[in-house]
Amino acid sequence: MLTITSWPFLAAFFLFGSLFFLPSHGSTFTITNNCPYTIWPGTLAGSGTPQLLTTGFQLESGQSVRIPSVPGWSGRIWARTGCSFDEFGVGSCQTGDCGGRLQCDGSGATPPASLFEITLGKGNDKDFYDVSIVDGYNLPLVAEPRGVYGACNATGCASDINMGCPKELQVVGGEGTREGEVIACKSACEAFGLDQYCCSGEFANPTTCRPSFYSSIFKRACPSAYSYAFDDGTSTFTCKAYDYAIIFCPNTSSRGFKGSNGSLSPPSIQDPSSTKAQQMVSSSNNLHLQPLKVSIFIFLVLVL
Repeated sequence: MLTITSWPFLAAFFLFGSLFFLPSHGSTFTITNNCPYTIWPGTLAGSGTPQLLTTGFQLESGQSVRIPSVPGWSGRIWARTGCSFDEFGVGSCQTGDCGGRLQCDGSGATPPASLFEITLGKGNDKDFYDVSIVDGYNLPLVAEPRGVYGACNATGCASDINMGCPKELQVVGGEGTREGEVIACKSACEAFGLDQYCCSGEFANPTTCRPSFYSSIFKRACPSAYSYAFDDGTSTFTCKAYDYAIIFCPNTSSRGFKGSNGSLSPPSIQDPSSTKAQQMVSSSNNLHLQPLKVSIFIFLVLVL
């Protein structure tokens, strides 16, 4: 039988036991569409890690969904625009297409596309994440982690690079709601195919591959995003987070893009949508409490 003197030991057991199991929980990706039009997010798992619950879905303007992951997951998330799919999920997108299907099923984004890339740590290992426009750009994108142990750095590309994209890199929309608009900006590598722009051949190392005129345009617009292959120093971030808010078309006119000292939060997540894709990815829309706070709460309750 437990005595009064046993409670501190029991509380300590719960506290440290919870901390021990803390790293076993995977992070959640909260994806928000702030664009004034529909987008179709896509996901791709890296080698050796499982695909997420969905690899592609439709997301209306103003909607958010949460997708759970597992510890150690590695991959990328992006958004497609100007898509049209039939009842079997077959079709095409003007930007970010992944094999002509709603579900990407292991296919990556066709450049140009703005990418969120991440490798989640296992155990106590930290996550590594970045926003990359190395393969070009199609939408403003920011990512803000919500840290388990405190604040982490937000990163991304909130600027609309399409507005200042050099003519030789422009992708112009065809038939549809954005016909005639610049809907994406190619990388110099894709546009010209030269080794010096692609960091390949004799330029396949950080000494010989330097920022180009074109990558510098991207870097000035988005200082914390990857602008060319060896842009690691200012573009890779670490954190241990329980949630990553991934926001397409952040509202820069009213709030701007802020770092860890002034968080940029997505809109409130409403009840799951009635669409099948929304129902599937929103199945984990329960409240995600920080495990450390829960452990401390248990400790205080048991002690008091």
